Amino acid sequence: MRTRSITVCTILLISGVLIVQAQDQGGRGRGPAGIGLTLATPAFADGSEIPPKYTQSVPNPVSPKLEWSNVSADTVAFVLHMHDPHMHDPDVALQKKTNDQLHWMVLNIPGTARELAEGIPTDPKLPDGAVQLKNGGNTVGYRGPGAPAAGPYHHYTIELYALDAKVDPGPDATRADVLNAIDGHIPGKAVLSGRFHR
Repeated sequence: MRTRSITVCTILLISGVLIVQAQDQGGRGRGPAGIGLTLATPAFADGSEIPPKYTQSVPNPVSPKLEWSNVSADTVAFVLHMHDPHMHDPDVALQKKTNDQLHWMVLNIPGTARELAEGIPTDPKLPDGAVQLKNGGNTVGYRGPGAPAAGPYHHYTIELYALDAKVDPGPDATRADVLNAIDGHIPGKAVLSGRFHR
């Protein structure tokens, strides 16, 4: 009886060691999965209707305050990209092309930043070194949503890319130039969406 007890204990001990070794080999150096980059605004809940002050339903719309967290340690800069992908409206083809509507693009936001204040000025270069491109209306900076009342709600997507290097696509860079430049340098991405029509 004693021999049987010893044998059972030995089997349990060996099993426990093998499980620990397997767990150690499977997760070595990785640790628990962390939360990815998150993006939010106090102006509206993710997926909800965008208030009028941020849209073309008023004469001078302002950009909403944006806040982000869970930034990876290798982040050097951020790129912000706001657009209307028209996913809900397959009949829309701007200028007979596949392009969607660009509403805002800001590049080289410092990697130490954790927010953009409400009402960012429409200057090509901001005091912190960030650069704003021309939007789909051919003006620099933020362009509020402007979907017509006759149609369905448009869904506007704000994407924040964390980058491991700054980008310098040139003073006349297009959105395509920026997206090509950041390809392969994105340790994190967060998305926020809102909907609007007049």
